[in-house]
Amino acid sequence: MKNTLLLSLALSLSGLLVAQEKEAEKSAYQLETLTDVPHTAVKSQYRSGTCWSFAGLGFLEAELLRMTDKTYDLSEMFLVKYVYAAKTRKYVRLHGKLNYGPGGGFSDMFYVVDNFGIVPESAYDGLVIGEENHVHGEMDAVLQAYADAVIKNKNGKLTPVWQKGMNGILDAYLGEAPDQFEFKGQTMTPIDFLKQTKFQSSDYIELASFTHVPYYKPFVIQIPDNWMWSESYNLPLNEMMETIDNALEKGYTVGWDADVSDKGFGWKKGVAIVPEQDLSKLPEQLSDSLKAMTKADRTKYFYSFETIVQEQEITPEIRQLAYENYETTDDHLMLIVGSAKDQLGNKYYKVKNSWGHEDHIYGGYCYASEAFVAYKTLSILINKEGLPKKTQDKLKL
Repeated sequence: MKNTLLLSLALSLSGLLVAQEKEAEKSAYQLETLTDVPHTAVKSQYRSGTCWSFAGLGFLEAELLRMTDKTYDLSEMFLVKYVYAAKTRKYVRLHGKLNYGPGGGFSDMFYVVDNFGIVPESAYDGLVIGEENHVHGEMDAVLQAYADAVIKNKNGKLTPVWQKGMNGILDAYLGEAPDQFEFKGQTMTPIDFLKQTKFQSSDYIELASFTHVPYYKPFVIQIPDNWMWSESYNLPLNEMMETIDNALEKGYTVGWDADVSDKGFGWKKGVAIVPEQDLSKLPEQLSDSLKAMTKADRTKYFYSFETIVQEQEITPEIRQLAYENYETTDDHLMLIVGSAKDQLGNKYYKVKNSWGHEDHIYGGYCYASEAFVAYKTLSILINKEGLPKKTQDKLKL
């Protein structure tokens, strides 16, 4: 494989800097599917910071499809409304000492499901301000200003109507959440709708991999969007990766909280990679060619996505350092729905995103390399049945 990789790199190197200036019509990555777990269609969060809701419900919809063989289209904005209200109350109680805004995690989805139920998209789409898609910039700013004004009031105490005002803002921008709705000829409440799906939050678990806390025990991931201070179980890196593979092979999707700010996340190209940039670890012929380049041109080479590059070997220490140095941040939640390999045998994970599908190379999906997932994962969400038996035993579940 090393000889094949060297040949591929050497042949592509000479014409790369010219080719990268043009938008590629086809990917350099010839991907062959390994696993593909049934799931629902790609949707778009558009101009809203609500990826957690789209990823969370994408996960839930895939579970319902697996459990019932029925396709559900659930309302993301139903979750957003209740989470924003709960977050605002906590923000005020903590005198503004909480990360506030539209972001969140998978635990936010479970909070709404367990306390308020779920509704189909047809019962509540949250589109009441005249836009065809979700545009939340003004709502986010108004809620922030309102919450700050409540905290800063000089009356010596909060008014008894401040939460009514908050709910009024949410109603104005998203619409009133239904207490009842019609679904396939039946009148249901959100709790009734949840019960008929047989979905149980207790069947699921969030996992992570960090070296600053003990393995096989729950801990609070210290990231800004974990405003609920929810817990995940800590696993060694190799076991976290084995768990992802095991879940996919058993027919379960995997919720993925990851960093997409890294330049290796090439959304337009449809792949996410971690190039090995230490020249001493690259084949000698390639290393010599790269040494002759400027630093800028080397960077263009590594992140051109026009050829398959050698990737970095990810260790627990490397990923921990990236977390400690704010190089791995809680940017985005998505859904891992399968796996694939390229023409050189390198492994990738097929990821369903919520950035829409029009004019995208893979129709709203991207392929994250094994190295990228190992490096840039904050946490994962899986059905407990997707855990390898040895890991279940160690977690004492």
